[in-house]
Amino acid sequence: MKELIMATNNAHKLEEVRQILGSAFTVKSLNDIGCTEDIPETADTLEGNALQKALYIHEHYGVDCFADDTGLEVDALNGAPGVYSARFGAMNGYGESHDADANIQCLLDKLKEAETRKARFRTVIALVQGGKEMLFEGIVEGKILQQRVGNEGFGYDPIFAPVEANGLAFAQMSAEAKNAISHRGRATKKLAEYLCQYNK
Repeated sequence: MKELIMATNNAHKLEEVRQILGSAFTVKSLNDIGCTEDIPETADTLEGNALQKALYIHEHYGVDCFADDTGLEVDALNGAPGVYSARFGAMNGYGESHDADANIQCLLDKLKEAETRKARFRTVIALVQGGKEMLFEGIVEGKILQQRVGNEGFGYDPIFAPVEANGLAFAQMSAEAKNAISHRGRATKKLAEYLCQYNK
């Protein structure tokens, strides 16, 4: 069983990645290696943020690790909130940073008059291992719903309906069904395929 460090203490992300990778990998969090500080996320791209986090842990803790960054890109908003998805509400006067309810309400309000609700989730995973830096991307196309539905998932899941789900939002799907088609699921599977090849 291979041990991996994921540069996060987000319990939702950890659980998703652990479910996707299965029993072949043991995924540990930042708490597991004694890291409690805020990791810098100052890049203006998902790729930049993911790599910044992974390199920070590698340099400060001396371990190989991976990190992800995810953005919701809405066509009617010219790709926003994108890299600022977690802070979207706070940046527009809605609630605090990383407040999912505020982020959702802000987005719904901004799309009230929108002619298109097309959007996509994009995840980029950066892996720092054996002196190499690798990036893995996962994308899922879909649309923003008119209102919140469902009780599963986290973040924008109650208002994002992927194309493959026949109108269901991520928040209406089981973890297994979501992981099979999600942005993070697709990026994580690419990571797993690479790790299996690398560690042969």
